[in-house]
Amino acid sequence: MAETRAQLAELDPVWARIRIEAQEAVEQEPLLGGVVHSSILHHRTLESALAYRVSMKLTSNEMSEQILREICDAAHADDAAIGAAARADIVAVEDRDPACDRFIQPLLFFKGFQAVQAHRVAHWLWQQGRRDMARFLQMRGSEAFGVDIHPAARIGKGIMIDHAHSIVIGETAVVGDNVSMLHSVTLGGTGKEEEDRHPKIGDGVLIGAGAKVLGNIRVGHCSRIAAGSVVLQEVPPCKTVAGVPARIVGEAGCDQPSVAMDQLLGVRGSDETDG
Repeated sequence: MAETRAQLAELDPVWARIRIEAQEAVEQEPLLGGVVHSSILHHRTLESALAYRVSMKLTSNEMSEQILREICDAAHADDAAIGAAARADIVAVEDRDPACDRFIQPLLFFKGFQAVQAHRVAHWLWQQGRRDMARFLQMRGSEAFGVDIHPAARIGKGIMIDHAHSIVIGETAVVGDNVSMLHSVTLGGTGKEEEDRHPKIGDGVLIGAGAKVLGNIRVGHCSRIAAGSVVLQEVPPCKTVAGVPARIVGEAGCDQPSVAMDQLLGVRGSDETDG
């Protein structure tokens, strides 16, 4: 058994840590034993656990857990990048969210993480040409998590969505790697146009609570968007923007805003000005 655990830790350290934490959780809170066993300890891989957890969250009277589980299993089997991205997401959440101190928490409890994993399956369906089923998963994700992500939207890895209430991400939006965003963020359009109409968010961007980024504009890598801002123009890399409409108020203040999670203007970016 010890040898098996060592091999798992070497081959898949994220899943190995999740299983250890799950066993500890059962010992500490036996009443959660059923949830922890069914969601984690009964599974041989993280992909299997993700498929189970997402299907349980999205099931309804209209679509059984078994059918949803089969869809999720098929997505993971066909595209290994889904599981790899989920691992990066778990590490990102544990690293950036001060309320998270274990890898099992996003998988079991955090709807921002769960919503992104549901989207990854819906996106796989969209790419397979199964547009109606993809939209069904979008609908259920919106109902279950309060997060509305169009299945065509492209989302990178290492994503942290904190709290996740009222997140909206449009059809032609692109979100890069290692992006952090808080609740009530909108990546939306500006009208009824049907072409490429949504924002393109670069790597390492931090988007504050309630920020709205509208239109087919680019937000440069490692930039910060202050809470409550309305962004209507492109944002250069490594800058901080704030206001309605948003304008540049200074540098990003650090190399990795999405990791530092510093949302106070003028604290790290001491050179920020009103101009």
